[in-house]
Amino acid sequence: MHAETGKAQDQPPTARGAGVDRRGLLAGGAVVAAGLGAGVTALAMGTSGVRGHGRGARPAAAPEPPAVPFHGERQAGVTTAQQPATQLLALDLAPAATSDGRAALRGLLGELTRVLAGATGGSPADARLQGGQPARLSSLVGVGPGLAARLGLNVPPALLTELPAFPGDRLDPARGGGDLVVQLCAADRWPLSVVAEQVDAAARAAGATARWTQSGFLARTAGGATPRNLFGFKDGTANPDGTESGQWVWGPPGPYEHGTVLVYRRIRMDTAAFAALPVDHQEQVMGRRVGDGAPLTGTAEHDEPDIYAKNPDGSYLIPATAHVRLSSPRLDGGARMLRRGYNYDDGPGDRGLLFCAFMRDPAQFTRVQNRLAARDALNTFIEHTASAVAYVLPGAPEGGTLGEGLFG
Repeated sequence: MHAETGKAQDQPPTARGAGVDRRGLLAGGAVVAAGLGAGVTALAMGTSGVRGHGRGARPAAAPEPPAVPFHGERQAGVTTAQQPATQLLALDLAPAATSDGRAALRGLLGELTRVLAGATGGSPADARLQGGQPARLSSLVGVGPGLAARLGLNVPPALLTELPAFPGDRLDPARGGGDLVVQLCAADRWPLSVVAEQVDAAARAAGATARWTQSGFLARTAGGATPRNLFGFKDGTANPDGTESGQWVWGPPGPYEHGTVLVYRRIRMDTAAFAALPVDHQEQVMGRRVGDGAPLTGTAEHDEPDIYAKNPDGSYLIPATAHVRLSSPRLDGGARMLRRGYNYDDGPGDRGLLFCAFMRDPAQFTRVQNRLAARDALNTFIEHTASAVAYVLPGAPEGGTLGEGLFG
């Protein structure tokens, strides 16, 4: 529900060959992937290698998908194909002198590396994660702007700042911000609870406290098709490809090239009011068709929206207040962000979208959001209730620790 790109979803270059990367570049969700699982119809093989017969024979189990590697140049929570379930957590470190705070942070990042690497490995230490299907857990850890400034951390200069206030914001400070942001993703919700518990225990042992947590989910889709948000529209139709991600998502060549910035927004949606609109009105608000996701100027989902095309009477085919038009990269010098959003449902009257987007410079989000806040026809049906920004650290090499470059 943000930043139209008009490009087919690609995966990051980092893991393309291994099937870990879904966007040709880097990332990422989205937005999105369903868990593997095509069954095999052959009869089960007995221990002697002879095929089973009769009613007791069972289909052979499909091969288990490999675990998502934790170690690498970039964190798998951005580069792995988007998974159906997510859990976000924010942590605050206890106030301390700079030297003590840096030591506490170094220790906490070491513990998080141990916990997350263990949980994502093929044989996790926690017995609760050893049974059943592999969780295929992926994760990311990011540092908030307040902590970076307080401890003098080595983060991209002038880029990691809090977002400005936007018209219409109704932000709850208890649901946003944070010194550290952790995102866990998996094929289903259950293992996320186990790993979130381990992350919380590691944080408390290091003197940190949980600030907020939020769970999210994706609609079930077939074969990597674009999932739908709670308004019923496809969300995350287009994301930058590998080349574009190198320009707009990952840091420039140098010490920050394997890091990125996460912008998180919790957006409450008035789903009932939107559903009450006639379908053609919904499509004018969005600028896309609800059925196939095609822009109003195209015939297929991944057609580039032509925001300048007009009707014979001079009006725009994609209305001037349509969400797709106002978030178009053509209004922003071609800049694109990698969107990996999730739905959330916290009960009646509080359901909507967890907007998670990755970009080199969060000023890009600010430009887009200023346009949307001023004119977006969707504003009648949405409300931003929480916000966070974090520098997503480069990945940890085998035997290394997340955040090793922060203290240089």
